[in-house]
Amino acid sequence: MSRIPLPKEEELDDTQRKVYNDIKAGKRGAVLDLFMMLMHNAELADRAQRLGVLLRYDTSLETRLSELVVLTTAKHWNSSYEWHFHEEEARTGGLADEIIDAIRVGNVPNFRNSDEAALYAYTREILDNRHASDETYQTALNLIGNAGMVELTCLIGYYSMIAMTLNEHGVPLPEGAVPQLPSPGME
Repeated sequence: MSRIPLPKEEELDDTQRKVYNDIKAGKRGAVLDLFMMLMHNAELADRAQRLGVLLRYDTSLETRLSELVVLTTAKHWNSSYEWHFHEEEARTGGLADEIIDAIRVGNVPNFRNSDEAALYAYTREILDNRHASDETYQTALNLIGNAGMVELTCLIGYYSMIAMTLNEHGVPLPEGAVPQLPSPGME
């Protein structure tokens, strides 16, 4: 249940309406409740969605790797909403079901690909320790390069921000969706 109400489409002012229309016409093709929550500050909603488009669709990272990072971040924050919108994207992008299932239940996946293992380790260390070891950093850097490392770190930060927004303001899952993760704060 939302802690603060989601703005209703018919109540948007001109600034909010422009942002709403831009999001709807963009790569997502729809305005998710996440962006409606952010619409309490239209400029924030606009900038957040633009950064999200860049990080989700326009980096050097393959979809399989980006979505691995997003799911790992969603699990860290127990953000069922984030998980809901990225699980199928991860699968479609080529991430194996066994990896998705292991992350969902909190187990370290059995990776067959070194790039997946490296990005998972980096993501976990950043989220769990607020810092990655030199060895973990260097392993990922050797695989994805300088630009990839910057994109990867920003991806983790962005989806952490999104998870906190979703969790703390109680943005509900779409009607009929079943939570795939424990409630935030529960294990």
